[in-house]
Amino acid sequence: MIEYTEPRYKVMIIDCHTRIWASPAQLGTRAADWLLRNGGNKSLSADPGELIAASDTVSKFLVWGFRSKYLQGDVPNAFLIDFVKRHPDKVLAVAAVDPTESDATERLSNIADCEEFIGITISPAAQGFHPADTRAMKIYQFCADHNLPVFIEIVSDLTPKTVMEFARPVLLDEIARTFPTLKIIIASMGYPWIDETIVLLEKQPMVLADIAALLRKGWVAYEALLKAYQAGVTNKLLFGSDFPFSTPAEAIERLYRLNEFTRGTSLPVIPREALRSILEQDALRRLGIHRVSNNSHSD
Repeated sequence: MIEYTEPRYKVMIIDCHTRIWASPAQLGTRAADWLLRNGGNKSLSADPGELIAASDTVSKFLVWGFRSKYLQGDVPNAFLIDFVKRHPDKVLAVAAVDPTESDATERLSNIADCEEFIGITISPAAQGFHPADTRAMKIYQFCADHNLPVFIEIVSDLTPKTVMEFARPVLLDEIARTFPTLKIIIASMGYPWIDETIVLLEKQPMVLADIAALLRKGWVAYEALLKAYQAGVTNKLLFGSDFPFSTPAEAIERLYRLNEFTRGTSLPVIPREALRSILEQDALRRLGIHRVSNNSHSD
C-alpha cells in the first residue's frame, strides 16, 4: 500500500472514481456502443493527459482499472502503474482483478506488493459471477487479510451480455457479514438499486459508496443524496467525478446545484453542509490508505 502526504491545498478533495484507457476496445464487447450511450456527445477518449489537465480542482485521483474475461476487456494494470509513476503526487490506482481467471490469486499477490495500487476493483455483472462465488470469496479473504479495499463496479458496462442480477447491492451483504473487516465501496450508490445500497450503508460498518455516475443523472442524484441524508449515512459517501464522462469541476458544480430541484416547491433541501462533507471529507483515511509497501511489481 501507499502512504499519502498532506497536499498544499487548503481543502483536500479526493476524486474517488475515474477511469482511463488507451482505446475503447480495452473495455471489451460492444464497448463503443456503451460509451456512446454514456458519453453523449463527448469524445470516446479517456486519455490520461486529459485527466491530469482537469485536475486543478482536486487533490488526488483514484483511477480504476478494468478486466473482464467474460466481456473480453482489459485495461492493463501496467498501464495504470505507468500513469501513477508519471504523476505520483496526483494519482493512485485501483487495480482490476477478475476472480473468474485461474491466475487471479497470483495477480492479486502481485498487486498487494505494488505500491502504486491502493485497492482492487471487481464487477460481478461485467465479469459474469455471483458476488458470493467461491472464487470471489478467496479474493475477499486475501483483501481482508491485506487491508485492501474492494471497489465494486455495479453496472457500468451495460452491454447485452452484462449479468444484471449479479449487480444487486443486496448480494454484498453476505460478503460484508463473512468478512467484517473488509472495506467495500459500491460504485454510484449501486444505481439503479440505490435503496439497497442505503440499507447496506446503515447496516454494515465497513460498506461505503461513491456518487460518481449519479451526478450526471440530475433528479436521481438529488433523490439518492436526500435519502442518504435522511438515513444519516452521507458520511459514508465518497465523491467521484466519473471521468471521462464528467470532469471534476463539472461534478462538483452538479453536486452543489442539486437543491435547485427544490426551488418553488415544498421538497426538502439537502443541507449544503451535508453536500460539502461528501466532497471535503478525508476519503483516503476513510479508506484506510496510509500504509507503505516496500516492493513494487507489475502484474
